[in-house]
Amino acid sequence: QVQLVESGGGLVQAGGSLRLSCATSGRAFSNYFMGWFRQAAGKEREFVAAISWSTGTTYYADSLKGRFTISIDNAKNTVYLQINSLKPEDTGVYYCAADRIIYGIPWSPRGNIDYWGPGTQVTVSS
Repeated sequence: QVQLVESGGGLVQAGGSLRLSCATSGRAFSNYFMGWFRQAAGKEREFVAAISWSTGTTYYADSLKGRFTISIDNAKNTVYLQINSLKPEDTGVYYCAADRIIYGIPWSPRGNIDYWGPGTQVTVSS
């Protein structure tokens, strides 16, 4: 069974940092794009960052570029999202996703994305 499982969320003070993990299993994702999305309460899900497993090329939402870093540990089959200088508006559920093709950046979460994780909650206090 193919699975994406997020971890690393929690309650953090504004200005702090978190590293979210997305553990993959069930298949190889070497020809996939991996992505992070987030959804705040009462808001639609939005694109955060993406990475090509094959090339390592990264893509970011314009408003978030500089505080967010996406990366892959091939040995652990795990995708990471490093978040620095956390702000209260970063609060929400963060989801990992995978697809063989993306049609543009920002990557729309309403598209036919192949795989989703269940999400991990990030709460930033001020």
